Amino acid sequence: MGGTAREETGGSPPERVRVVIIGAGQAGLSSAYHLLRRGLHAYRDVVVLDANRAPGGAWLHRWPALTFDAAHALHDLPGFPLGAPDPEEPASDVVSRYYGAYEREFDLPVVRPVSVVRVEREHARGPEDGQQCDDGGPDESDGGPLRVTTTAGTWIADVVISATGTWDRPYWPYYRGRDVFAGRQLHTHDYRSATEFEGQRVLVVGGGTSAVQFMLQLHEAGALPLWSTRRPPSFTRRPFDPEWGREVEAAVNARTSAGLPPESVVSATGLSLTAQYQAGIDAGILVSRGALAELREHSAVFTDGSEEPVDVVLWATGFRAALDHLAPLHLREPGGGILMDGVHVVKESRLLLVGYGASASTLGASRAGRAAAGAAVRTLRGIASHDGVAGNLA
Repeated sequence: MGGTAREETGGSPPERVRVVIIGAGQAGLSSAYHLLRRGLHAYRDVVVLDANRAPGGAWLHRWPALTFDAAHALHDLPGFPLGAPDPEEPASDVVSRYYGAYEREFDLPVVRPVSVVRVEREHARGPEDGQQCDDGGPDESDGGPLRVTTTAGTWIADVVISATGTWDRPYWPYYRGRDVFAGRQLHTHDYRSATEFEGQRVLVVGGGTSAVQFMLQLHEAGALPLWSTRRPPSFTRRPFDPEWGREVEAAVNARTSAGLPPESVVSATGLSLTAQYQAGIDAGILVSRGALAELREHSAVFTDGSEEPVDVVLWATGFRAALDHLAPLHLREPGGGILMDGVHVVKESRLLLVGYGASASTLGASRAGRAAAGAAVRTLRGIASHDGVAGNLA
């Protein structure tokens, strides 16, 4: 949910709520659902700010050719099963319809389109506010409420749950010659259909699921795809069962709990070797040429010294967490990540982060939403206890 494209509107006073949720994807909707079930009221206590003009989160922007059966598994939102959609229907349509129905079913307080510009501390609470540390001095770890500035006004919240995901931050790696390549370059973020590349020599760079699907689609559409991966493709026959999920989550959490940025999904999961992928390997389509060394005006050079003519480079190189709106809070660690304790941001007690690290998957996002709601309620209880305010929190 970007913060630089447009500046906030002015003129109206800030709205005061208890919890602001930023993002209406899986994690944001799950957080809102659990907060309302715990006794908070829509709009009065909780608001969800979504930059999109319709329900669906990042799925709204997926390429039309990505059908539901080819997408990563979409896990149910809490309290509302997805059912069995047509596997041939575009995933973006399925998810938009499902999320929209979910918002209506539970009267979730989603406000859109609203882009968050920045989140910052409203003020530093000192001795004059009565905030004390155990040693009797002011508690500098709690700067009081957080100010959420947006393109549609300002909200002041006791707790902010940031659930912005990654779609708005496509990662473009640097390679020598990228600026001199004369052909077209695009990212997964901008891909729409393989048919527009018929007859063209397309270099697909990346080792994840999107890259594999692009290779197969491009070949079927009559393009001439080449595949480049930094390491040999990591196909696995292991079933993606709960034990596997726990191992992956533990590996990702080990990084975020050390203040390191999360790595790509495929680095933790590998690529599930489906029958379709095996057929692509057997046909010689899903065979990596190895790591890319550089681009030239009309060609690509690989680390083995070989060179191939190329018309298009498709960067299937993943995404980074969209957290620019949190920059005023100065949360980054020396390792480049944000130090996390579960969904808690260690450097800001009133900020919870979901859809980051292990909770970036749809299963992890739903669980993280529940955890974030519980953490938010505990924080609100602490604030109410300190201020002597009775609450209605379950």
